[in-house]
Amino acid sequence: MIRMPLATASLLAIAISLAGCGDDKDKAAAPAAQAPAAASTAAPAAGAVDEAAAKAVVKNYADMVYAVYNDSLITAKTLQASIDAFLANPNDDTLKAAKAAWVASRVPYLQSEVFRFGNTIIDDWEGQVNAWPLDEGLIDYVDKSYEHALGNPGATANIIANTEIQVGEDKVDVKDITPEKLASLNELGGSEANVATGYHAIEFLLWGQDLNGTGPGAGNRPASDYLQGKGATGEHNERRRAYLSAVTQLLINDLEEMVGNWKPDVADNYRATLEAEPVANGLRKMLFGMGSLSLGELAGERMKVSLEANSPEDEQDCFSDNTHNSHFYDAKGIRNVYLGEYTRVDGSKLSGPSLSSLVAKVDPAADATLKTDLEATEAKIQVMVDHANKGEHYDQLIAADNAAGNQIVRDAIASLVKQTGAIEQAAGKLGISDLNPDTADHEF
Repeated sequence: MIRMPLATASLLAIAISLAGCGDDKDKAAAPAAQAPAAASTAAPAAGAVDEAAAKAVVKNYADMVYAVYNDSLITAKTLQASIDAFLANPNDDTLKAAKAAWVASRVPYLQSEVFRFGNTIIDDWEGQVNAWPLDEGLIDYVDKSYEHALGNPGATANIIANTEIQVGEDKVDVKDITPEKLASLNELGGSEANVATGYHAIEFLLWGQDLNGTGPGAGNRPASDYLQGKGATGEHNERRRAYLSAVTQLLINDLEEMVGNWKPDVADNYRATLEAEPVANGLRKMLFGMGSLSLGELAGERMKVSLEANSPEDEQDCFSDNTHNSHFYDAKGIRNVYLGEYTRVDGSKLSGPSLSSLVAKVDPAADATLKTDLEATEAKIQVMVDHANKGEHYDQLIAADNAAGNQIVRDAIASLVKQTGAIEQAAGKLGISDLNPDTADHEF
């Protein structure tokens, strides 16, 4: 996604209003969400933020990043084992188990997304791991109703069906499906919709297209697409099997790389560089990541875009209908960073010095406001989770004729925007008066 920073003014100086839906639809406008009063641009009094205390906060943050990526790797390896079992014996039960492992693998990974925006090493790496939406016709067969991204020369290339694909005037050899080959095919022909790797490519290969629009139901790929011989469907099954295996191995490789970048007590990795920087840099990265995921990415790219277009193609986990959980754990990650805590997949809890403790020392009211806003956002997104658990998923909430569902999404967007204001206020209390969280070129 192209993300444009808000460079001209603080978020808190903007009058916030949420659009209802697309201009071509006769829908009532969403109620305006008023931003809180602007934070002071003055730095805190000398000594208000203790250097040693701030360094401990940055160290705890680095510990958290390492733990989250470690958990992402652990659950990805469990996913790989489930996929191996499925490929060894493709049937409804082994496919169901592989899908469940994919959903479980998303829980820690989504809590890592708050780390992206402040840390370029993550944002530059993330596209190969979690890019979306994707033109599934690049990878495999699609329904005749398939509508690809306009101007994408690779939208119907179908790597699985062909050993050589034509993209514009170029021919690309895809005879050997390997992790390295798949990585080279991302953004083929210059189109961001050409996503050949990562969680969402695996999701598509397990679920297939969701052809239900804004109605109930997720993708329904048959296990027989992976059979060989009698009963097989889908064609080119050997290549589909190779693709699923290779793309999963690439995910493992990528996560191992990021775990290494954050491993403690390594003299020359990224973590060591972060901890050696002036402590204000670390605090800014933490708060910028919180604000940018909250505003431009989660409120904007992941909710506002799909809501305004009433488009299930623009929801994050569009094949599996897992989007409610994706939004929930993204928001959870933001709250984790502020509170300095993370619950690991084994149930153990990492907890330590936090941004909250720094802000509370300078201005207890600002700390209380942000904690309240973070909790409120989680509650608003929990409503989406509750609806999904009762059978009404995110793609149904954003349907053009679902006023109540649309309002649930608008309420979550409004809460994310409000919480971003509180993040900026908290940053100001720590002497960071120009946080300028990324808007992804959205207006709120």
